[in-house]
Amino acid sequence: MRNILVNAAFFLRRSSVRRLSNIGKMSSEVAKAQTASASEDTIFGKILRKEIPCKFIYEDDKCVAFHDINGQAPKHFLVIPRKPIVQLSKAVEDDKELLGHLMLVGAKVAEELGLEKGYRVVINNGQHGAQSVYHLHLHFLGGRQMQWPPG
Repeated sequence: MRNILVNAAFFLRRSSVRRLSNIGKMSSEVAKAQTASASEDTIFGKILRKEIPCKFIYEDDKCVAFHDINGQAPKHFLVIPRKPIVQLSKAVEDDKELLGHLMLVGAKVAEELGLEKGYRVVINNGQHGAQSVYHLHLHFLGGRQMQWPPG
């Protein structure tokens, strides 16, 4: 019985340390989201205007896709619309076709990158969603087993 209690205490202590270290990793991105503003020009706008060099892995007249510079998975790319939609919750009825296009482009790029075992699609929306760049963008993450729950 004593061994079971000692092992349980060790497991709980180790789990708590792991959770605390994960909070530290997330805090910088969450901190950015706390101060981000929808009224400022974004890095994605500068990329689309070619003010910041970027090698696109996909490009058409509606959107572009490129690898995330701060990848959170072995394969992590973004799909962004050329039309600057501030966030998903601000999309309007006229954006319906574009939103579907972004998803289909992401699926096509994921297939080309060899993510046949699966991937996760993430859209951060607003402050509590940890949105730090106010230009709609879809994160496609893959190349490893994703965990659940995600957040």
